[in-house]
Amino acid sequence: MVKPSRQHNVLPGFNLALGYTLVYLSLVVLIPLAAVFIKASSLSVEDFWNVVSAPRVVASYKVSFGLSLVAAAINSVFGVLLAWSLVRYSFPGRKLVDALVDLPFALPTAVAGIALTAIYAKNGWVGQFLEEQIGFQVAYTPWGILVALIFIGLPFVVRTVQPILEDLDTEIEEAAASLGANRAQTIRRVVLPILLPALLTGFALAFARAVGEYGSVIFIAGNMPFISEITPLMIITKLEQYDYVGATAIAAVMLVFSFILLLIINFLQAWSSGRVRKGR
Repeated sequence: MVKPSRQHNVLPGFNLALGYTLVYLSLVVLIPLAAVFIKASSLSVEDFWNVVSAPRVVASYKVSFGLSLVAAAINSVFGVLLAWSLVRYSFPGRKLVDALVDLPFALPTAVAGIALTAIYAKNGWVGQFLEEQIGFQVAYTPWGILVALIFIGLPFVVRTVQPILEDLDTEIEEAAASLGANRAQTIRRVVLPILLPALLTGFALAFARAVGEYGSVIFIAGNMPFISEITPLMIITKLEQYDYVGATAIAAVMLVFSFILLLIINFLQAWSSGRVRKGR
């Protein structure tokens, strides 16, 4: 009787790699997240609710999550346009523009915040013009927070959509045009459905980065309670006051809200991917 040959994995050492992955994931992600909830659980339900529902804290939720959603939506539009220009057109300085897209990745967030503040302050290059011509102030207002969040989130959308556009054959668009579709119909019915899963991924990444952003925001925000105060700053304020339990309670709320929104976005991404596969 011939014994069946033992099946080997394509990549050897699977058990060791899986064990290392689980240990690394636990140390870096799972244990710190669990510590947040464990620390916050030391509060009673009433005390926990009083901390996380304080008017000043609720106002910071609205600023952080609201402006993060708006910034991610804006980046979704202009990120696609920028990626389209970099992939489909050749122009002087194209490689330079492509390299500058990654600048927010390499630039320290504090440096980005100081630079944006210097540009959009009342005496800055852009801020001075806006103040004198239309009486519009960016720095030290929620508009400044929005500018900072757009700056740090744009590369996520561009770099997520760009590879899909590079793989998208122009013959698909030409076939649609030959069947009588105009440019708008081709983009809406042919290009966007293919880009939608990657676009949702870029949106989720930009939103997740914006929600937790601190360094590039505090310099340009003004940090005025109920107006331009972000939730990460509230957490830092609690820590400076040695209120560690209160800080972890606010952090736990942010984690829950972020997880819910990311799950919704991932569900939409899976749904759109299924539609694209069925369409093919």
